[in-house]
Amino acid sequence: MAKYLVIVESPAKVKTIKKFLGSNYDVQASNGHVRDFPKSQFGIDVENDFEPKYITIRGKGELLSNLRKAAKKADKIYLATDPDREGEAISWHLMQALKEDPSKMRRISFNEITKTAVKNSIKQPRDLDMVDAQQARRMLDRMVGYTISPLLWVKVKRGLSAGRVQSVALRIICDREDEINSFIPEEYWSLEGEFRVKGEKKPLQAKFYGTDKKLPIHNKAEMDELLGKLENAEYEITEVKKGERIKNAPLPFTTSTLQQEAAKTLNFSTQKTMRLAQQLYEGIDIKGSGTVGLISYLRTDSTRISQEADEAARTYIGEQYGENYVSTSGKMVKKDQKIQDAHEAIRPTDITRTPVMVKESLSRDQFRLYQLIWKRFTASRMSAAKYETTSVKISAGEYTFTVAASKIIFDGFMSVYMQEEDNQKGNVLSQSLEKGMKLQLTELK
Repeated sequence: MAKYLVIVESPAKVKTIKKFLGSNYDVQASNGHVRDFPKSQFGIDVENDFEPKYITIRGKGELLSNLRKAAKKADKIYLATDPDREGEAISWHLMQALKEDPSKMRRISFNEITKTAVKNSIKQPRDLDMVDAQQARRMLDRMVGYTISPLLWVKVKRGLSAGRVQSVALRIICDREDEINSFIPEEYWSLEGEFRVKGEKKPLQAKFYGTDKKLPIHNKAEMDELLGKLENAEYEITEVKKGERIKNAPLPFTTSTLQQEAAKTLNFSTQKTMRLAQQLYEGIDIKGSGTVGLISYLRTDSTRISQEADEAARTYIGEQYGENYVSTSGKMVKKDQKIQDAHEAIRPTDITRTPVMVKESLSRDQFRLYQLIWKRFTASRMSAAKYETTSVKISAGEYTFTVAASKIIFDGFMSVYMQEEDNQKGNVLSQSLEKGMKLQLTELK
Protein backbone atom coordinates (compact mmCIF):
# COMPACT_ATOMS: atom_id res chain seq x y z
CA MET A 1 0.00 0.00 0.00
CA ALA A 2 1.20 3.51 -0.85
CA LYS A 3 2.55 5.39 2.18
CA TYR A 4 2.42 8.82 0.62
CA LEU A 5 -0.28 10.75 -1.24
CA VAL A 6 0.68 13.33 -3.84
CA ILE A 7 -2.11 15.64 -5.08
CA VAL A 8 -1.57 17.50 -8.35
CA GLU A 9 -3.92 19.83 -10.23
CA SER A 10 -4.17 18.17 -13.62
CA PRO A 11 -4.92 14.48 -14.37
CA ALA A 12 -2.44 14.75 -17.28
CA LYS A 13 0.44 14.93 -14.77
CA VAL A 14 -0.58 11.87 -12.72
CA LYS A 15 0.96 9.19 -14.92
CA THR A 16 4.24 11.07 -15.43
CA ILE A 17 4.79 11.87 -11.73
CA LYS A 18 3.71 8.38 -10.61
CA LYS A 19 6.41 6.94 -12.91
CA PHE A 20 9.04 9.19 -11.34
CA LEU A 21 8.11 8.39 -7.70
CA GLY A 22 7.34 4.65 -7.71
CA SER A 23 4.94 2.36 -5.86
CA ASN A 24 5.20 4.02 -2.41
CA TYR A 25 3.40 7.06 -3.79
CA ASP A 26 -0.27 7.39 -4.71
CA VAL A 27 -0.66 10.29 -7.18
CA GLN A 28 -4.13 11.81 -7.63
CA ALA A 29 -5.51 14.98 -9.23
CA SER A 30 -7.80 17.68 -7.81
CA ASN A 31 -8.89 18.79 -11.31
CA GLY A 32 -8.28 22.42 -10.40
CA HIS A 33 -10.15 24.15 -7.58
CA VAL A 34 -12.31 22.08 -5.20
CA ARG A 35 -13.91 25.01 -3.32
CA ASP A 36 -15.26 28.42 -4.35
CA PHE A 37 -17.93 30.97 -3.52
CA PRO A 38 -21.56 29.83 -4.01
CA LYS A 39 -23.00 30.99 -7.34
CA SER A 40 -26.42 31.76 -5.88
CA GLN A 41 -25.10 34.05 -3.11
CA PHE A 42 -22.69 36.95 -2.79
CA GLY A 43 -20.41 34.72 -0.67
CA ILE A 44 -18.60 37.55 1.16
CA ASP A 45 -19.69 38.96 4.53
CA VAL A 46 -18.82 42.61 3.93
CA GLU A 47 -20.00 43.60 7.43
CA ASN A 48 -17.68 41.14 9.19
CA ASP A 49 -14.19 41.89 7.91
CA PHE A 50 -15.04 40.58 4.41
CA GLU A 51 -15.21 37.00 5.66
CA PRO A 52 -15.46 34.65 2.62
CA LYS A 53 -17.90 31.74 2.49
CA TYR A 54 -16.54 28.75 0.58
CA ILE A 55 -18.46 25.68 -0.54
CA THR A 56 -17.48 22.54 -2.47
CA ILE A 57 -17.78 23.21 -6.20
CA ARG A 58 -20.75 21.43 -7.77
CA GLY A 59 -19.65 18.11 -9.29
CA LYS A 60 -16.50 17.89 -7.13
CA GLY A 61 -18.16 16.06 -4.19
CA GLU A 62 -17.24 12.54 -5.28
CA LEU A 63 -13.69 13.54 -6.24
CA LEU A 64 -13.19 15.22 -2.85
CA SER A 65 -14.59 12.16 -1.07
CA ASN A 66 -12.06 9.92 -2.86
CA LEU A 67 -9.22 12.30 -1.98
CA ARG A 68 -10.29 12.22 1.71
CA LYS A 69 -10.23 8.40 1.72
CA ALA A 70 -6.77 8.34 0.16
CA ALA A 71 -5.58 11.02 2.62
CA LYS A 72 -6.72 8.99 5.62
CA LYS A 73 -4.63 6.00 4.50
CA ALA A 74 -1.49 8.02 3.78
CA ASP A 75 1.30 8.71 6.29
CA LYS A 76 2.10 11.99 4.59
CA ILE A 77 0.31 14.16 2.05
CA TYR A 78 2.21 16.25 -0.50
CA LEU A 79 0.26 19.08 -2.12
CA ALA A 80 1.86 19.43 -5.57
CA THR A 81 -0.43 21.92 -7.29
CA ASP A 82 1.02 24.38 -9.83
CA PRO A 83 3.84 26.68 -8.64
CA ASP A 84 1.87 29.93 -8.86
CA ARG A 85 -0.52 31.90 -6.65
CA GLU A 86 -3.53 30.03 -7.96
CA GLY A 87 -1.81 26.69 -7.28
CA GLU A 88 -0.92 27.84 -3.76
CA ALA A 89 -4.58 28.71 -3.18
CA ILE A 90 -5.77 25.30 -4.45
CA SER A 91 -3.38 23.64 -1.98
CA TRP A 92 -4.76 25.82 0.83
CA HIS A 93 -8.34 24.85 -0.08
CA LEU A 94 -7.33 21.19 -0.19
CA MET A 95 -5.85 21.49 3.32
CA GLN A 96 -9.18 22.85 4.56
CA ALA A 97 -11.32 20.34 2.63
CA LEU A 98 -9.35 17.16 3.47
CA LYS A 99 -9.78 17.77 7.22
CA GLU A 100 -6.51 16.04 8.08
CA ASP A 101 -3.88 16.91 10.67
CA PRO A 102 -2.01 19.95 9.19
CA SER A 103 1.35 18.50 10.31
CA LYS A 104 0.69 15.55 7.99
CA MET A 105 0.40 17.85 4.94
CA ARG A 106 3.31 19.54 3.16
CA ARG A 107 3.55 21.73 0.08
CA ILE A 108 5.89 20.82 -2.77
CA SER A 109 6.36 22.62 -6.10
CA PHE A 110 8.49 22.17 -9.20
CA ASN A 111 9.13 24.46 -12.15
CA GLU A 112 9.42 21.55 -14.60
CA ILE A 113 8.05 18.02 -14.67
CA THR A 114 11.28 16.05 -14.82
CA LYS A 115 12.44 13.20 -12.60
CA THR A 116 15.13 15.36 -10.99
CA ALA A 117 12.81 18.30 -10.30
CA VAL A 118 10.01 16.13 -8.85
CA LYS A 119 12.34 14.07 -6.63
CA ASN A 120 14.12 17.20 -5.39
CA SER A 121 10.79 18.77 -4.44
CA ILE A 122 9.92 15.70 -2.32
CA LYS A 123 13.25 16.11 -0.50
CA GLN A 124 12.52 19.79 0.15
CA PRO A 125 8.87 20.10 1.25
CA ARG A 126 7.80 23.43 2.71
CA ASP A 127 4.99 25.15 4.53
CA LEU A 128 2.18 26.70 2.54
CA ASP A 129 2.74 30.33 1.52
CA MET A 130 0.10 32.84 2.52
CA VAL A 131 -2.68 32.99 -0.08
CA ASP A 132 -4.07 36.43 0.82
CA ALA A 133 -3.24 37.87 -2.63
CA GLN A 134 -5.19 35.17 -4.46
CA GLN A 135 -8.12 35.40 -2.05
CA ALA A 136 -8.25 39.18 -2.39
CA ARG A 137 -8.22 38.85 -6.17
CA ARG A 138 -11.02 36.26 -6.11
CA MET A 139 -13.09 38.41 -3.76
CA LEU A 140 -12.62 41.46 -5.99
CA ASP A 141 -13.82 39.34 -8.94
CA ARG A 142 -17.00 38.58 -7.04
CA MET A 143 -17.54 42.06 -5.59
CA VAL A 144 -17.08 43.87 -8.91
CA GLY A 145 -18.92 41.28 -11.00
CA TYR A 146 -21.91 40.72 -8.72
CA THR A 147 -22.52 44.42 -8.00
CA ILE A 148 -21.90 46.07 -11.40
CA SER A 149 -23.12 43.40 -13.86
CA PRO A 150 -26.80 43.61 -12.74
CA LEU A 151 -26.59 47.40 -13.22
CA LEU A 152 -25.42 46.87 -16.82
CA TRP A 153 -28.37 44.52 -17.43
CA VAL A 154 -30.80 47.29 -16.39
CA LYS A 155 -29.07 50.27 -18.00
CA VAL A 156 -27.39 48.84 -21.11
CA LYS A 157 -28.18 45.28 -22.19
CA ARG A 158 -28.94 41.96 -20.52
CA GLY A 159 -26.08 39.44 -20.56
CA LEU A 160 -23.25 41.97 -20.28
CA SER A 161 -20.71 41.50 -17.52
CA ALA A 162 -18.29 43.69 -15.59
CA GLY A 163 -15.12 42.41 -13.97
CA ARG A 164 -12.00 43.26 -12.00
CA VAL A 165 -9.86 43.15 -15.17
CA GLN A 166 -12.21 43.63 -18.10
CA SER A 167 -13.76 46.85 -16.74
CA VAL A 168 -10.34 48.49 -16.42
CA ALA A 169 -9.28 47.16 -19.84
CA LEU A 170 -12.45 48.61 -21.36
CA ARG A 171 -11.64 52.00 -19.80
CA ILE A 172 -8.12 51.92 -21.34
CA ILE A 173 -9.59 51.04 -24.76
CA CYS A 174 -12.14 53.88 -24.50
CA ASP A 175 -9.45 56.40 -23.51
CA ARG A 176 -7.33 55.29 -26.46
CA GLU A 177 -10.29 55.54 -28.83
CA ASP A 178 -10.91 59.10 -27.62
CA GLU A 179 -7.25 59.93 -28.37
CA ILE A 180 -7.62 58.51 -31.89
CA ASN A 181 -10.84 60.42 -32.54
CA SER A 182 -9.38 63.70 -31.30
CA PHE A 183 -6.20 63.36 -33.35
CA ILE A 184 -5.86 66.02 -36.04
CA PRO A 185 -3.92 64.63 -39.03
CA GLU A 186 -1.24 66.79 -40.61
CA GLU A 187 -0.16 66.64 -44.24
CA TYR A 188 3.43 65.65 -44.91
CA TRP A 189 5.46 64.79 -48.00
CA SER A 190 8.57 62.64 -48.40
CA LEU A 191 11.18 62.72 -51.13
CA GLU A 192 13.57 60.11 -52.47
CA GLY A 193 16.30 60.55 -55.04
CA GLU A 194 17.57 57.92 -57.47
CA PHE A 195 21.17 58.35 -58.68
CA ARG A 196 23.37 56.68 -61.27
CA VAL A 197 26.78 55.62 -59.94
CA LYS A 198 29.59 55.41 -62.51
CA GLY A 199 30.44 51.79 -63.27
CA GLU A 200 27.39 50.41 -61.42
CA LYS A 201 24.27 48.89 -63.01
CA LYS A 202 22.05 49.28 -59.96
CA PRO A 203 20.97 52.87 -59.12
CA LEU A 204 21.57 54.34 -55.66
CA GLN A 205 18.47 55.42 -53.77
CA ALA A 206 18.72 58.00 -51.00
CA LYS A 207 16.19 59.89 -48.86
CA PHE A 208 15.97 63.66 -48.66
CA TYR A 209 17.16 64.86 -45.23
CA GLY A 210 17.24 68.66 -45.31
CA THR A 211 20.05 71.14 -44.69
CA ASP A 212 22.21 70.96 -41.58
CA LYS A 213 19.04 69.85 -39.77
CA LYS A 214 16.06 67.75 -40.81
CA LEU A 215 13.64 69.67 -43.00
CA PRO A 216 9.98 68.62 -43.00
CA ILE A 217 7.94 69.12 -46.19
CA HIS A 218 4.39 70.08 -45.29
CA ASN A 219 2.54 70.48 -48.59
CA LYS A 220 2.69 70.36 -52.40
CA ALA A 221 3.73 74.00 -52.71
CA GLU A 222 6.80 73.43 -50.51
CA MET A 223 7.62 70.25 -52.45
CA ASP A 224 7.34 71.99 -55.84
CA GLU A 225 9.64 74.78 -54.64
CA LEU A 226 12.17 72.23 -53.40
CA LEU A 227 12.03 70.18 -56.64
CA GLY A 228 12.77 73.32 -58.63
CA LYS A 229 15.99 73.83 -56.65
CA LEU A 230 17.05 70.18 -56.81
CA GLU A 231 16.49 69.36 -60.48
CA ASN A 232 19.52 71.33 -61.68
CA ALA A 233 21.71 70.83 -58.61
CA GLU A 234 25.07 69.06 -58.67
CA TYR A 235 25.14 65.87 -56.63
CA GLU A 236 28.28 64.79 -54.81
CA ILE A 237 29.08 62.27 -52.06
CA THR A 238 30.36 64.34 -49.11
CA GLU A 239 30.71 61.55 -46.53
CA VAL A 240 31.11 57.76 -46.47
CA LYS A 241 31.16 56.54 -42.89
CA LYS A 242 31.77 52.92 -41.94
CA GLY A 243 31.12 51.45 -38.52
CA GLU A 244 30.01 48.39 -36.63
CA ARG A 245 26.95 47.70 -34.57
CA ILE A 246 25.82 44.72 -32.57
CA LYS A 247 22.40 43.19 -32.14
CA ASN A 248 22.06 41.49 -28.78
CA ALA A 249 20.41 38.12 -28.36
CA PRO A 250 16.76 38.20 -27.26
CA LEU A 251 15.74 37.38 -23.70
CA PRO A 252 14.04 34.01 -23.14
CA PHE A 253 10.25 33.93 -23.23
CA THR A 254 7.90 35.10 -20.51
CA THR A 255 4.21 34.18 -20.80
CA SER A 256 3.30 37.43 -22.57
CA THR A 257 6.26 37.47 -24.99
CA LEU A 258 5.58 33.82 -25.90
CA GLN A 259 1.94 34.67 -26.65
CA GLN A 260 2.98 37.66 -28.77
CA GLU A 261 5.64 35.80 -30.76
CA ALA A 262 3.42 32.72 -31.30
CA ALA A 263 0.66 35.00 -32.61
CA LYS A 264 3.06 36.84 -34.92
CA THR A 265 5.07 33.91 -36.31
CA LEU A 266 2.73 30.92 -35.94
CA ASN A 267 -0.64 32.70 -36.13
CA PHE A 268 -1.72 31.05 -32.84
CA SER A 269 -4.41 32.60 -30.63
CA THR A 270 -3.51 33.25 -26.99
CA GLN A 271 -5.75 30.37 -25.90
CA LYS A 272 -4.15 27.96 -28.36
CA THR A 273 -0.63 28.93 -27.30
CA MET A 274 -1.43 28.39 -23.62
CA ARG A 275 -3.19 25.08 -24.28
CA LEU A 276 -0.24 23.72 -26.26
CA ALA A 277 2.29 25.04 -23.73
CA GLN A 278 0.32 23.34 -20.93
CA GLN A 279 0.58 20.04 -22.82
CA LEU A 280 4.33 20.47 -23.32
CA TYR A 281 4.75 21.31 -19.62
CA GLU A 282 2.61 18.44 -18.28
CA GLY A 283 4.34 15.84 -20.38
CA ILE A 284 4.40 14.19 -23.80
CA ASP A 285 4.98 10.51 -24.45
CA ILE A 286 8.36 10.61 -26.20
CA LYS A 287 9.46 7.52 -28.07
CA GLY A 288 12.23 5.78 -26.11
CA SER A 289 11.91 8.09 -23.06
CA GLY A 290 8.32 7.65 -21.86
CA THR A 291 6.26 10.66 -20.71
CA VAL A 292 8.47 13.72 -20.37
CA GLY A 293 7.75 17.35 -19.50
CA LEU A 294 9.39 19.29 -22.34
CA ILE A 295 9.22 22.87 -21.05
CA SER A 296 9.38 24.68 -17.71
CA TYR A 297 6.31 26.26 -16.09
CA LEU A 298 4.39 28.37 -18.59
CA ARG A 299 3.03 31.16 -16.38
CA THR A 300 5.85 33.56 -15.58
CA ASP A 301 6.80 37.22 -15.99
CA SER A 302 10.51 36.68 -15.33
CA THR A 303 13.41 36.29 -17.76
CA ARG A 304 15.57 34.70 -15.06
CA ILE A 305 17.18 31.32 -15.81
CA SER A 306 18.57 28.88 -13.24
CA GLN A 307 22.33 28.53 -13.08
CA GLU A 308 22.10 24.83 -14.02
CA ALA A 309 20.03 25.53 -17.15
CA ASP A 310 22.31 28.42 -18.10
CA GLU A 311 25.47 26.31 -17.78
CA ALA A 312 23.91 23.38 -19.69
CA ALA A 313 22.91 25.72 -22.53
CA ARG A 314 26.37 27.29 -22.80
CA THR A 315 28.01 23.86 -22.86
CA TYR A 316 25.63 22.67 -25.59
CA ILE A 317 26.16 25.80 -27.72
CA GLY A 318 29.94 25.52 -27.39
CA GLU A 319 29.86 21.90 -28.56
CA GLN A 320 27.36 22.38 -31.39
CA TYR A 321 28.20 25.85 -32.75
CA GLY A 322 31.66 26.75 -31.40
CA GLU A 323 32.92 28.72 -28.42
CA ASN A 324 32.68 32.05 -30.29
CA TYR A 325 28.88 31.54 -30.36
CA VAL A 326 28.60 31.29 -26.56
CA SER A 327 27.50 34.52 -24.91
CA THR A 328 30.16 36.14 -22.75
CA SER A 329 27.49 38.04 -20.83
CA GLY A 330 26.70 36.70 -17.37
CA LYS A 331 23.34 38.50 -17.32
CA MET A 332 20.55 36.02 -16.64
CA VAL A 333 17.66 38.31 -15.73
CA LYS A 334 16.21 41.61 -16.85
CA LYS A 335 15.61 43.50 -13.63
CA ASP A 336 12.22 45.12 -13.39
CA GLN A 337 10.48 46.12 -10.18
CA LYS A 338 7.08 45.26 -11.64
CA ILE A 339 7.77 41.54 -12.15
CA GLN A 340 7.02 38.91 -9.48
CA ASP A 341 10.05 36.78 -10.47
CA ALA A 342 8.53 33.69 -8.82
CA HIS A 343 9.52 31.37 -11.67
CA GLU A 344 12.14 31.05 -14.34
CA ALA A 345 11.54 32.12 -17.92
CA ILE A 346 9.95 29.55 -20.23
CA ARG A 347 12.65 27.18 -21.48
CA PRO A 348 13.14 23.57 -22.60
CA THR A 349 13.72 21.21 -19.65
CA ASP A 350 16.65 19.70 -21.55
CA ILE A 351 18.38 21.75 -24.25
CA THR A 352 19.92 18.61 -25.76
CA ARG A 353 16.40 17.40 -26.58
CA THR A 354 16.21 19.26 -29.88
CA PRO A 355 12.95 19.84 -31.76
CA VAL A 356 14.04 17.38 -34.49
CA MET A 357 14.57 14.63 -31.87
CA VAL A 358 10.99 14.85 -30.56
CA LYS A 359 9.21 15.81 -33.78
CA GLU A 360 7.63 12.41 -34.46
CA SER A 361 6.16 12.30 -30.92
CA LEU A 362 4.48 15.73 -31.18
CA SER A 363 1.51 17.02 -33.13
CA ARG A 364 2.34 19.61 -35.79
CA ASP A 365 1.33 22.54 -33.57
CA GLN A 366 3.05 21.13 -30.47
CA PHE A 367 6.24 20.78 -32.52
CA ARG A 368 6.04 24.34 -33.88
CA LEU A 369 5.58 25.82 -30.39
CA TYR A 370 8.31 23.68 -28.84
CA GLN A 371 10.66 24.64 -31.66
CA LEU A 372 9.91 28.34 -31.06
CA ILE A 373 10.63 28.00 -27.31
CA TRP A 374 13.77 25.91 -27.87
CA LYS A 375 15.20 28.31 -30.45
CA ARG A 376 14.45 31.41 -28.39
CA PHE A 377 16.05 29.97 -25.24
CA THR A 378 19.10 28.68 -27.12
CA ALA A 379 19.53 32.06 -28.83
CA SER A 380 19.28 33.85 -25.47
CA ARG A 381 22.51 32.14 -24.33
CA MET A 382 24.38 32.98 -27.56
CA SER A 383 26.65 35.84 -28.57
CA ALA A 384 25.42 39.00 -30.28
CA ALA A 385 25.21 39.32 -34.07
CA LYS A 386 27.60 41.85 -35.63
CA TYR A 387 26.87 44.16 -38.56
CA GLU A 388 29.11 46.34 -40.68
CA THR A 389 27.34 49.65 -41.23
CA THR A 390 27.81 52.20 -43.99
CA SER A 391 26.20 55.64 -44.08
CA VAL A 392 26.50 57.99 -47.04
CA LYS A 393 25.70 61.70 -47.30
CA ILE A 394 25.00 63.27 -50.71
CA SER A 395 25.06 67.04 -51.13
CA ALA A 396 22.84 68.95 -53.53
CA GLY A 397 23.80 72.58 -53.02
CA GLU A 398 22.54 73.53 -49.56
CA TYR A 399 20.52 70.30 -49.26
CA THR A 400 21.47 66.77 -48.23
CA PHE A 401 20.29 63.26 -49.08
CA THR A 402 21.24 60.28 -46.87
CA VAL A 403 21.35 56.52 -47.27
CA ALA A 404 22.46 53.84 -44.83
CA ALA A 405 23.03 50.11 -45.14
CA SER A 406 24.31 47.25 -43.04
CA LYS A 407 25.43 43.69 -43.64
CA ILE A 408 25.98 40.80 -41.23
CA ILE A 409 29.63 39.97 -40.58
CA PHE A 410 28.95 37.50 -37.71
CA ASP A 411 25.53 35.87 -37.32
CA GLY A 412 25.83 34.93 -33.63
CA PHE A 413 22.42 34.05 -32.15
CA MET A 414 20.78 34.63 -35.56
CA SER A 415 22.20 31.29 -36.71
CA VAL A 416 19.47 29.77 -34.51
CA TYR A 417 16.71 32.34 -34.12
CA MET A 418 15.57 35.20 -36.32
CA GLN A 419 12.61 37.49 -35.79
CA GLU A 420 10.49 39.00 -38.53
CA GLU A 421 12.50 42.24 -38.68
CA ASP A 422 15.78 40.28 -39.04
CA ASN A 423 14.57 38.76 -42.31
CA GLN A 424 13.83 42.09 -43.95
CA LYS A 425 16.38 42.96 -46.62
CA GLY A 426 17.94 46.38 -46.22
CA ASN A 427 19.95 48.51 -48.61
CA VAL A 428 23.05 47.04 -50.20
CA LEU A 429 25.62 49.72 -51.01
CA SER A 430 28.35 49.44 -53.57
CA GLN A 431 31.89 49.24 -52.23
CA SER A 432 32.97 51.74 -54.91
CA LEU A 433 31.26 54.71 -53.21
CA GLU A 434 33.84 57.29 -52.16
CA LYS A 435 33.89 60.81 -50.77
CA GLY A 436 34.02 63.39 -53.60
CA MET A 437 32.35 61.08 -56.14
CA LYS A 438 29.94 62.87 -58.50
CA LEU A 439 26.50 61.33 -58.99
CA GLN A 440 23.97 61.77 -61.79
CA LEU A 441 20.34 62.32 -60.72
CA THR A 442 17.96 60.07 -62.65
CA GLU A 443 14.70 60.61 -60.76
CA LEU A 444 13.12 62.40 -57.79
CA LYS A 445 10.21 60.46 -56.30
